[in-house]
Amino acid sequence: MESTFSKLGGSLVVPNVQELAKEKSTTVPKRYVRFEENDSILSNVSSSSSEVPVIDMLKLDGDSLEEFGKLHDACRQWGFFQLINHGVGSQVVENMKLEIQEFFHMPIEEKKKFNQEDGDVEGYGQAFVVSEDQKLDWADMFYIITSLTYLRKNHLIPKLPHKFRDAIEAYSEDLKTLAMKILRLMARVLKMKEEDMNILFEEGMQSMRMNYYPPCPQPDLVTGLCPHSDAVGLAILIQVNKIEGLHVKKDGVWIPVVPLPDAFVVNIGDILEIVTNGAYRSTEHRTVVNKEQERLSVVTFLSPKMEGYLGPAPRLVTAETPAKFKRIGVSDYFKGLFARELVGKSYLDSMRT
Repeated sequence: MESTFSKLGGSLVVPNVQELAKEKSTTVPKRYVRFEENDSILSNVSSSSSEVPVIDMLKLDGDSLEEFGKLHDACRQWGFFQLINHGVGSQVVENMKLEIQEFFHMPIEEKKKFNQEDGDVEGYGQAFVVSEDQKLDWADMFYIITSLTYLRKNHLIPKLPHKFRDAIEAYSEDLKTLAMKILRLMARVLKMKEEDMNILFEEGMQSMRMNYYPPCPQPDLVTGLCPHSDAVGLAILIQVNKIEGLHVKKDGVWIPVVPLPDAFVVNIGDILEIVTNGAYRSTEHRTVVNKEQERLSVVTFLSPKMEGYLGPAPRLVTAETPAKFKRIGVSDYFKGLFARELVGKSYLDSMRT
């Protein structure tokens, strides 16, 4: 059956960027230009040695107080970390990477079979496009809900090539297990009860956004994905090919992320900032593109169950630390999200008390 919350909002139909790139134009259409020639997107990238923290899951499993301290600091100060020794099988990850590349390299007519339907953000297309004069990102996406299974759309995962379906099944299952493990570890560090995270997220919605960033003739004038924070609970990203492009904003400076081999890039979402009452914070990040090579990535999101409510965890609200965010139904939260343009942390700001 289809859930009452199966359509959380849509996005206006926009040109397919992968097809635009094939035209080999020397300029990008005006609607994609976000910067002037003298305002290069790369102009404020840090040249310092600052790097996103690296967390070792094996050490967390070994109850290393030092590693728990590193996790706590990463979540408070960065909102991002790279996770090594995470326990997800390399073959599961490689199968997923391969099938994503196969999907985006299919003929456009084949990919269009998975286009977003009217009023629905799921499928092949774009998200957060709410007006005809809005600036666009230099990217295409394929967005699907993977869990709970009753939320899945019959025209998406079931219609994919069977190898892609199998890869999604294995990868999404392992990523759900990993995400819940990370959330329980965070609860432990914050002196919350694990059940606080379990109640919110164990039966929650898992989704995947697969991103394709084509080569761009004027990469300094566009964004692959504009600066934003993720509205979800937790996000786990892998770079599908070896082309970098993710930047994290730290102390007003954009820091390039250089993914470690076999590592996941994990980040705090707005929902987790709300749940932790601001103890852990979501962080603005963006994606840049280049002139020569395509870039692909996939990010897996975990959010609370759609029928529930979210707000600061009661154990983190005290006289000294009053609630910083209001309480809202999860489905209302997401419907509000997809009705807006993606701009920084503006949606989270609208949740503040």
